[in-house]
Amino acid sequence: QVHLAESGGGLVQPGVSLTLSCAASGDIGSIGAMGWHRQPPGKQRELVATYTSGDITKYADSVKGRVTISRDNAKNTVYLHLNSLKPVVTAVYYCPMLIWVRTEDSFSRFWGQGTQVTVSS
Repeated sequence: QVHLAESGGGLVQPGVSLTLSCAASGDIGSIGAMGWHRQPPGKQRELVATYTSGDITKYADSVKGRVTISRDNAKNTVYLHLNSLKPVVTAVYYCPMLIWVRTEDSFSRFWGQGTQVTVSS
């Protein structure tokens, strides 16, 4: 099967930067769309940034200029760099990926378990 593992979250002070990582492993044929969503406390999950299947980046209006998404195809890994963190970005960050599973001969969408980012002084 396929497993996604996010890392890089934690408790940080306002103004610092942070880079989250999400690595996929398992029976992977190829990876199409990949990105990041987040779920703030008491709110619904929302898009942060994503690569579409055409390798085009898309950012939520609320984060433009403050986050950068990147990927390493050789490592099946997607990154999210968060600049000058503010308390409002406190959330659990998840990375969904659209993955071609070789033994299933089809694409399926997978989610990681999430990594908590808490911005507080």
